[in-house]
Amino acid sequence: MKRILFTLAVIGATALSSTAQTTTTTTTAASPATGGAKFSIGAEAGLPLGDASEVFSTVIGGSLKLELPTGTNTFFTLSAGYSAYLTKSEFKDLGAPGSTGFVPIKAGIKYYSDGNFFLEGQAGIVFSTESGGGHLFVYSPGIGYSFIGGFEVGVRYEAWTNNGTTGQVGLRLGYRF
Repeated sequence: MKRILFTLAVIGATALSSTAQTTTTTTTAASPATGGAKFSIGAEAGLPLGDASEVFSTVIGGSLKLELPTGTNTFFTLSAGYSAYLTKSEFKDLGAPGSTGFVPIKAGIKYYSDGNFFLEGQAGIVFSTESGGGHLFVYSPGIGYSFIGGFEVGVRYEAWTNNGTTGQVGLRLGYRF
């Protein structure tokens, strides 16, 4: 757990130090796809899919994301967060914990197709917060919209794999600055 917190702190410090850098792109001046590095914080919610939906009812969490410009309308992304899979009541009645926690750390590419609408793909690793829980490979394609003023909404499919796949459809509401 200490390594996870250290990793989150390093990502946060990198994000804050890189927001001072500026780079311009050729899109309109008011577009969220213009400018330099961007940092965002977001609230997340999801619906488990497949076998996970039999045990878990919902997923809630939060995330930090850093976007670094790599080309016109294209950004390299780094994100880290926390996701809690909430156990269905019938399993809690049998003694299962109320939730199971995970820390996803991902990198990817975000492309703004018209200045505000974006396509995003990320991959990385997910660490369980449970003792002996291990880690999984994660990938997540998604789409979203960035509003002028910093608000952003995105929808993604996220899959965690390691001898099987655990999936979710996730929603992220974020604020970029």
